Amino acid sequence: MIDALAADRARIVNLNAQIQDLECSLRSLSALQSERALVQERLDSYKYPVLTLPEEIVCEIFIHFLPVYPSSPPLTGPHSPILLTHICGEWRRIALAFPALWRAIEISSDNPSWLLPSVVLGRSGFCPLSIRVDDLYRELGNLGSVLAAILLHRARWEYLSLRLIRDRSDYPDIGGPMPLLRHLDLEFESDTDVHVPSFAEAPLLRTAILNDSASRGIILPWAQLTSLTLKIMYLYECVPFLQQAANLTHCELEILHDFNETSVADIVLPSLQSLTLNDPHPVVHRVDHLQSFFVPALCSLEISECFLGRDPIDSLASFIAKSGCKLQRVDIVDRYAVSRHSYRTKFPAIRVFSMEEKIRIRTQIRDGQRSDSLDDEVS
Repeated sequence: MIDALAADRARIVNLNAQIQDLECSLRSLSALQSERALVQERLDSYKYPVLTLPEEIVCEIFIHFLPVYPSSPPLTGPHSPILLTHICGEWRRIALAFPALWRAIEISSDNPSWLLPSVVLGRSGFCPLSIRVDDLYRELGNLGSVLAAILLHRARWEYLSLRLIRDRSDYPDIGGPMPLLRHLDLEFESDTDVHVPSFAEAPLLRTAILNDSASRGIILPWAQLTSLTLKIMYLYECVPFLQQAANLTHCELEILHDFNETSVADIVLPSLQSLTLNDPHPVVHRVDHLQSFFVPALCSLEISECFLGRDPIDSLASFIAKSGCKLQRVDIVDRYAVSRHSYRTKFPAIRVFSMEEKIRIRTQIRDGQRSDSLDDEVS
């Protein structure tokens, strides 16, 4: 009995010591919890400077993050507007509610198109649109539905670029009112006359870029165009379009060599100020295409020397006399046979005469065949 009492007394001493230790620990825990609450309160009350910016300033920063409109950023990845939604919750809210951030879009094999119809176009609100679609390599499996979604917004098209396989059966017809369309760039790979596009109801359209296949059957308001580029075509194929586009101030033609030298009617462009005649694949054969043009207002000429015929200096002199134009700049490109000094001696009134060497990558699409080549322009 006495031994049990002694053991209990010892146990009491041990328990008291443990209780005292726990009470000290609890007081330490409470102190730590209180200090943590104070530190968290200070953190919660801190505003990062960037998050104190007015929302309109943040929107301006977002706009400068993207390529200058109408250039299109990728839909996804490091340089896309999607990236801005991943920074923080506040920036995500601002980005998703800022229509101008989503007004320019590019759809290609590098930028999946699944995001376009239901998300990006919806976020763009009522903004005019810059749209680029590239399916020349047939890698967009759902392109028909993507084009259909884009067509629903044609009233907001401002800049439109389509590079397509023309004979795909799932394309919707392109047409209808396009009241804001200013710039059109079409490149089709095939000559199949399926889905002929119509841009007749585009009162603001001023600039058109077409390759040979895209030009076949297309309906455009030619008379209101001020800038026209025709690519990979023979000169005689260009004539019907140029005859309808009498108000052009800028014209660029990538002309294929016609070894039969088919004669063409005079091309009269009374308001033209800038003319470019390039051969996408320069050859030795020379033909004097410049004589086909009557352009009294011309100020700037860029031309492959092969289109100045066998006597380039006489050809240029005859052209200037015929048109009565006052050229201020001439750029001779591709392979040339006459020295810059000879040109400058003959044409001292032309302020700028350039014959700089260039390296250009040209793409040819003709009769269903596509080829990319690197052309070195040498003196």
